[in-house]
Amino acid sequence: MDVILVTFASFFAGLVDAIVGGGGLILVPALFATYPQVAPATLLGSNKSASVWGTSFAAWQYSRRVTLQWNVLGPAIVAALLGGFAGAWTVARLDPNFLRKLLPLVLVAVLAYTLVKKNLGQRHQPLASPARTAALASLIGFFLGWYDGFFGPGTGSFFIFLFVRFLGYDFLNASASAKVINLATNAAAFVTFALTGHVMWEIAAALAVANIAGGLLGSRLALKHGSTFVRRVFIVVVSALILKTTYDAFLR
Repeated sequence: MDVILVTFASFFAGLVDAIVGGGGLILVPALFATYPQVAPATLLGSNKSASVWGTSFAAWQYSRRVTLQWNVLGPAIVAALLGGFAGAWTVARLDPNFLRKLLPLVLVAVLAYTLVKKNLGQRHQPLASPARTAALASLIGFFLGWYDGFFGPGTGSFFIFLFVRFLGYDFLNASASAKVINLATNAAAFVTFALTGHVMWEIAAALAVANIAGGLLGSRLALKHGSTFVRRVFIVVVSALILKTTYDAFLR
């Protein structure tokens, strides 16, 4: 029964993650609730063992229908990986708990801005030259890679918002680009967890298959319904993140 519950959670996590990110909001709490006796690092590693595969197939699905700007994404991926390592290094030296109370406020600002700017992310109009776009994407990649390594919640949604706001992408192109960067950072995290023995291999295959199925469905929905649909799901997921992070920061 435990495996069935977390497998269903992995499917829905893959679906949500493929559209706007935030799949960890579903699978990580499910793993912690189902396996309270297991070390947190092992539960996080098991989450990555699923998400890396779901993200892979979602990124592949997007790449077949969306023209990805590899001259922009390549440097951003490298920057995100460097940022992730820097974030993990920072965790050993600083307590990330100060971000718990700040995060809900940042998410409220993101949600408010998205709601006020009705046309935000509806049209794909990159704002800058390719070189400047690559530089901005790399800066975003490093910062969010650091954040993901240091703290983590909402990273995928932040990628989408910042690509829309600062690079002029629509929500669909931003989501596709975020998947490629997330794939690189998830793969790095998964390898790290696997090499240190922090993966529950007995459930990893079931989680991965379910996450792939959810990722394929989510990416197909996004490609079929376009930026307006992705924007709506983004608003729902950010709202859920606000509730979850507010509870974690102030009520738990």
